[in-house]
Parts: sequence; C-alpha cells; structure tokens
Amino acid sequence: MRIVIPDDYQRVVQQLDCFSLLEGFDVCVYHDAVSDPDVLAERFADADALVLTRERTHIDAALLARLPKLKLISQTGRAGPHLNLEACRERGVIVAEGTGSPIAAAELTWALILNARRQLREAMNGLYAGHWQVNLGQRLYGQTLGIWGYGKIGQRLARYARAFDMRVLVWGSEASRQAAIADGYEAASTREAFFEQADVLTLHLRLLPATRHCVSAADLSRMKPDALLVNTSRAELIAPGALLDALDRGRPGQAALDVFEQEPILQADHPLLTHPRILCTPHLGYVEKHSYEAYFGEAFANVREFAQG
Repeated sequence: MRIVIPDDYQRVVQQLDCFSLLEGFDVCVYHDAVSDPDVLAERFADADALVLTRERTHIDAALLARLPKLKLISQTGRAGPHLNLEACRERGVIVAEGTGSPIAAAELTWALILNARRQLREAMNGLYAGHWQVNLGQRLYGQTLGIWGYGKIGQRLARYARAFDMRVLVWGSEASRQAAIADGYEAASTREAFFEQADVLTLHLRLLPATRHCVSAADLSRMKPDALLVNTSRAELIAPGALLDALDRGRPGQAALDVFEQEPILQADHPLLTHPRILCTPHLGYVEKHSYEAYFGEAFANVREFAQG
C-alpha cells in the first residue's frame, strides 16, 4: 500500500513517535507547498492513500478524477472546505476524519493576546537593537474579552480570561450564548454591542458558507480605537481587505493573526507582515508536538485499520 503525505513544511512528520505506525508501508513524504493540480496529480498518481495535514492540500473533483488508484484520504483533524466530500463519495474514496484538540490553539491565542497587548515584539526588538523600554503596553485586568464562537476553544479562553480578571462577552449562535450564560459569562445583547464593547475580540468559528466573510467592514468600524482583534481560526472569516482598511482608519487599533488567505506566506514584504499594528505568527495554532502526535497518530491509525480490512 502506497501512502503519500504532502505539505510537511517543517520536515517533522517522520520524526514523530507515531510515524512508526506506518512501518511496513511504502510512504512518500513531500516537504514543499504545491498547489499546481498537474504537479499534485503526478505526485499522487500511485497513491492508495493520502494523509493530509489539516487544510493545506486542496482536493477537488478534477484532481480526484486523475487519481484512479486512490482509495483513502486520512485527514488530520476534521475535513474542511479544502476537501470535496461529495466528489470523494462519488468516486468511492473513503475519508477518515480525526478529532483534534483545542488546547494548543487556545494557548497560542492567549500568547498572541498577551504579546500584542503588552507589545512584547516591539519591546524585545528594541532591547536587541540596544534600546531600553521603548514603548508602553496594556494589562488585561479589567478589560473585556469578546469571544465569537463558544466552542471548545472559546470555552477554554473564557476560563483563561476569568483567571486574568477579565470580563467575558460572548457572541455567536443562540446555543453558544445560552451556554456562555450557563457557565457564568455574559452574552452580548446584539452583534453591534459585541463589537463596540470588546477590548480584545477573538474569533473561533469554523469556515462554512454561513461564516465566510462574516466579519464586515461595518463590524470593525464599531470597535474601540485601542481594541485588539485576534484571528487564529480562519482568515476568510473576515471580508477581503476589510482588516487592513479598518486598521488604517483607526478602528481597531491592533490585530494579531495566525491565519492567512494564502499559506504559506514566504514574502517578507507582505502587507500584513509589514503593517506596524499587526502581530503575525505562521499558523502555529495546532503546530505543536503533542498536537501533532495526536493528529497524525489518529490519521496513521486510520490508515492501518483501512489496510487491515
């Protein structure tokens, strides 16, 4: 059985403990980022199974039609819009999903919040350049954390905020708002109030047709001039161009991003990377040792189970 693993940018998959689950299989791992369908078709032509790293590789109907040997796609975490499930069903390709974990993503989100609010990057850059105390950040105590999406990550962030003596304000579906109230937090009375009251606003929604571009320019214009917008979920939740324009207009005052519309970003002069009030990390939310062991361990176990019949 031939297994192909694309998009291992960091060259870490073969170093994981769980990689031993694929012992005895013919495994090919690619370490670059490729989107050209002709290149992908060539690389996947002999694959019986693909193991996908989250949403890095796009598999559509046209590509599937060029992969007659493919029988299984083992997805790390849950399948998203990168994978055409209907086309998989039509071609008899089984898709095995994983479960994932909220822990690493929640911790990364909180690290971004602390870093951005205290302006640590600027202070550290100043120190390493020979300057001492070049700026003045803000504490989190007493500020309002707005959470859009009260799922596993949002719930964990609410607990972090409570430990920091922050007010927690939740927006989302009626079920999300009621769950937040049951846990002792506040639900925003309206969407407008949610954006107006949050000092730090963080997005935790799955990318679906209903959530794509759900954060509009009008929403951002309601935020405080010193507010921080954090997105570690999906870049496409925000309307195209709206964030850069809003920052240039002064509302919100800061942003911290872990996700981008095109990944990976390899251009140092990218407008999001060069903006003075945006803190960026290279999609590290789930990129952590224990998370990788869990994600890939489950995906590799699904491959073994499939192979054994």
